[in-house]
Amino acid sequence: MNTSKIIACSAMLLLSGCGIYTSYEPQTSVPEELYGEEVNVSDTVSIGNIHWKDFFSDPYLQALIEKGLAQNTDVQTASLRVEEAKASLLSAKLAFLPSFALSQQGGVNTVEGSKASHTYTLPVTASWELDIFGKLRNAKRQAKAAYLQSEDYKQAVYSSLIANIANTYYTLLMLDEQLEISRQTAETWKETVASTQALMDAGQADEAAVSQMRATYYEVENSVIDLEEQVNQVENSLSLLLAETPHRIARGKLSTQSFTKDLSVGIPLQLLSNRPDVRVAERDVEQAFYVTNQANAAFYPAITLSGSAGWTNSVGGLIANPGKFVTSALASLTEPLFNRGRLLLVGASPRHSRRRHFWLSDRNCWMLERK
Repeated sequence: MNTSKIIACSAMLLLSGCGIYTSYEPQTSVPEELYGEEVNVSDTVSIGNIHWKDFFSDPYLQALIEKGLAQNTDVQTASLRVEEAKASLLSAKLAFLPSFALSQQGGVNTVEGSKASHTYTLPVTASWELDIFGKLRNAKRQAKAAYLQSEDYKQAVYSSLIANIANTYYTLLMLDEQLEISRQTAETWKETVASTQALMDAGQADEAAVSQMRATYYEVENSVIDLEEQVNQVENSLSLLLAETPHRIARGKLSTQSFTKDLSVGIPLQLLSNRPDVRVAERDVEQAFYVTNQANAAFYPAITLSGSAGWTNSVGGLIANPGKFVTSALASLTEPLFNRGRLLLVGASPRHSRRRHFWLSDRNCWMLERK
């Protein structure tokens, strides 16, 4: 009894050493004094924690952002990607449960000169794979990491869309301000041309002065037309972000805009943790980690319990009518010996990919934190 316990414990320690039961732990620290002497930062308020409704107070802009989040095709694609990952995660969780199937069979047997015999089988079969070596567990963790990655990707799409809508909106306000100034300037130059023309009629100015004033007026008028075309193009771009046909965008004025004055970057590491693109990269590393664990677990046996219960009139070589209720149970252990190198290739690829992702993730995060 003691010997069996020792063998079981040794086997568990050996399997744990192979890493198939370990969970992914992200990098949470950097080497000491990586960038020189450590600087203590007391400010913990980050601009990344401010909600966009608190940051953008313009009601027209808020309505445009809400409309864009509801109608934009990229956002809808990201939402469907989340639903797809959620379905994959549910499938990975249900893989722990046994499977049941109803497989009816019927046949007709005849021998020359004898009467045909009819056989049938109506069994309900069940199959259950014991996840002793962590194949299903690592598959579920990988699916969970993919689901969380899809959520982070959706947030990245949200952030990008909000930034693009806000940038386009304020570009419109800037062009409106420039257009208004240009129109006022055009009216001023129009009056100047009329005044110069009156002076020439009175003999106090010549034709050259009038022509110069008129040329400047036409130049300002051309700038007004150019600004109107720019406004039209920016409105079309904003309509595209909203997934709508081009139309005029209702908006406020640049002079009425107000922003939060107390803005702080905060601790760079906290700002990085709020970036969804950094979290997406981290989820890639996590998925590669669990894919590696699955590849390592594929070298171990697969233990499956199966059974069936149902009615049949054919037992062995005998045919009995009416049929009898028959049950059976079976346990199988399958150890891979040679699979044309498939296990080695699958196991090597995630391992190298994980090393590459780890190096890229740590390097990028440290570089971003330094910046």
